[in-house]
Amino acid sequence: MLRRLRSALMMSVLAIPLSAGMAGANDLEELAPFKMIRSLQYVQDSVVLGDHSAIEMQRFMLGAIDKRLRAADASVFRDPRNVDAALVYAMSGGNPETLNYLADHDVDGNFDSRVTDALRQYLGGKGGLIVESLSKAAPEYRNSRVGPYLFLILGNAASQQDPVGAMKFYDWARLMAPGTIIEEAALRRSVYLAVQANLPEKGFRYALNYARRFLTSPYASQFADVFVELAVGHFEEGAHERISEILTFMDAPRQREVYLRVARRAAISGKQTLAKLASERAEQLAADGASEPRVLANFYAGLAAVPSSDVFAATQSIAAIPDAELSPRDRALRDAAKAVADAVVRPPDDESLTQAFSARPVVPATPNEDVEGAETGSGMSPFGKPTAQASAPTAEETTQVSADAAAASDPAHDGFVAKGRSKVDEIDALLRGEGK
Repeated sequence: MLRRLRSALMMSVLAIPLSAGMAGANDLEELAPFKMIRSLQYVQDSVVLGDHSAIEMQRFMLGAIDKRLRAADASVFRDPRNVDAALVYAMSGGNPETLNYLADHDVDGNFDSRVTDALRQYLGGKGGLIVESLSKAAPEYRNSRVGPYLFLILGNAASQQDPVGAMKFYDWARLMAPGTIIEEAALRRSVYLAVQANLPEKGFRYALNYARRFLTSPYASQFADVFVELAVGHFEEGAHERISEILTFMDAPRQREVYLRVARRAAISGKQTLAKLASERAEQLAADGASEPRVLANFYAGLAAVPSSDVFAATQSIAAIPDAELSPRDRALRDAAKAVADAVVRPPDDESLTQAFSARPVVPATPNEDVEGAETGSGMSPFGKPTAQASAPTAEETTQVSADAAAASDPAHDGFVAKGRSKVDEIDALLRGEGK
């Protein structure tokens, strides 16, 4: 497999041209690092533009470049293009130890120590410490080959302490590298930061740009989750047109997935009108003969009705859904809703003022459940499934966790139970008043 991929790469005029005096297929390790990096960049950009078959090529290229950099003579790095190649490799999902090796053996001063020191700290998990130093050095590289990568790294490092400032760094990265993996990562993270900073206008603008360009990226599912949070949080603030505009760039399966996620989030947040609206829209978008989207739409609509006066009908509706039709997370959510409903309708007794219910129902663990697929229970998200290598140029969180770990850290589940407990508390307060 890798031999075929290697041959295809060597024959591609977009990767490494074969001309007189150039290396052939059997001496890839002798190519200049900057030529190999061009191939890696092309492959990575192809991945986020929808060619997921290029992921294997990306892995191969990262391994080949790592070997080439470690075997290179020190004289190779007298060429600034090769120095840039080493830095880009480190910021593109490469082996951090290789950058350490090159920096430690740089006796001629070919590498800018300000940049290498900052990157070594960042790749070592100390990104918050590099913002001040790298923000001073990065402007010097604004028009260079490594400029977009440095600004993306700066945005990542600054995102916790200064999300607004981080978005500015991401803007620069996008400006310098349009249509690339850099722009995809910067846009996706900008949407997230805009939500965190409560800047919906910025969030919708970034989301629109992302929807126009990168819906076929392996990480589009992450974007969908953040967009749902943005839509649910600001749906009642006149954002209907912005949301509809963004959805027009999605095909029916992606729109349906978004509406299902909106329905789930809205139901948990107690926004019954939005949950019902999104559920109905998702059901309308269900393909002929596809029962699963309809089941999920009905489930989320019933979930939203649990805290309402129609609690009996809602409880019966969600209880009638077979376990096989729901993901582990949705089964846990259904059990939590049933616990809340039981507490609401339970006849008062002498101990009603002190009664309590379990904060979390027991859910059987199922290994290797995919978090993104479990979000709506479909397990077949049309946004694609992220992979570790496709996340370059920076490290991403893994998406494969066990179902019991997902349930144990599901803030949506906790929020629904907390809202249910609040509802029970309100009823108990009324009972106290009636007993006086």
